[in-house]
Amino acid sequence: MPLIVLPTSQLLWVRVAALLFTCVAFSVAVHGGSLYGGMADWCIFCWAFSFACTLLVLLVEVFGLQTRAPVSWTNFPITIACYASLLCLSASVIFPLFFLKDQRPGGDTRDYRIAATVFSCLAAVAYMGEVSLTKARPGEVAGYMATAPGLLKVCQTFVACIIFILVSDPVSYNHHAALKWCMAVYCICFILSMAVVVLCVGECTGCLPIPFSKFLSAYGLLAVIMYLTATIIWPVFQFDKQYQRSSRASSKLITVAVLTALNFLLYLADLAYTARLVFVSA
Repeated sequence: MPLIVLPTSQLLWVRVAALLFTCVAFSVAVHGGSLYGGMADWCIFCWAFSFACTLLVLLVEVFGLQTRAPVSWTNFPITIACYASLLCLSASVIFPLFFLKDQRPGGDTRDYRIAATVFSCLAAVAYMGEVSLTKARPGEVAGYMATAPGLLKVCQTFVACIIFILVSDPVSYNHHAALKWCMAVYCICFILSMAVVVLCVGECTGCLPIPFSKFLSAYGLLAVIMYLTATIIWPVFQFDKQYQRSSRASSKLITVAVLTALNFLLYLADLAYTARLVFVSA
């Protein structure tokens, strides 16, 4: 029977705060927010997923079950914290845009929605604090996901997910082969980045037929080249009058172009960090 350990570290209290904030956010929104539509479901998912994963991390650490967990405990908590910070941040932006701006809900509904937004923002700050406390420091031996390249992988996959949502409703990439190439870039790079995250969290990096560092370098260079082409091709074939399907470019298409450029910069920074780590270790 494992002993119950109650550490009083700063990290513990940050996680407890994140747990409480996400719990209040989705509880208030569901109870009195009168929500509807896909964006409401997304926000509820962000808060509920973050709450459930944080509760799991707390229970494992309180009961001292880290060594029995089927994942790498040097990589799992910070990966969850980074995803949760991005999820809560996205919910903190999306929720007021769709359910507060230009909305006039009656009764206490508006107050419930304001409260959900406030606690969502607090949860995002708490998770960012957790990432700051647990990320690798210079010269410190830590898991890959606690390093800058590992955290960048999380950001890359999250940005790709947002792109998938934006290009699929309505479908905006099937009227030209060049745009299909952009979609292929998003999918291939997302799958490979997510594979790296899963390999690190599952401690399976040794299963690769080549050294993990060489795989990261080769994949990083490939991803930079592919995203560079997408960063150029997407705006050309979406906004150039010669290829436009409509006279006005929608805000979703503009957002995809911005996010594509953002992911290109993330992959470029990832490649620079990875090359530095490889050369330093060599």
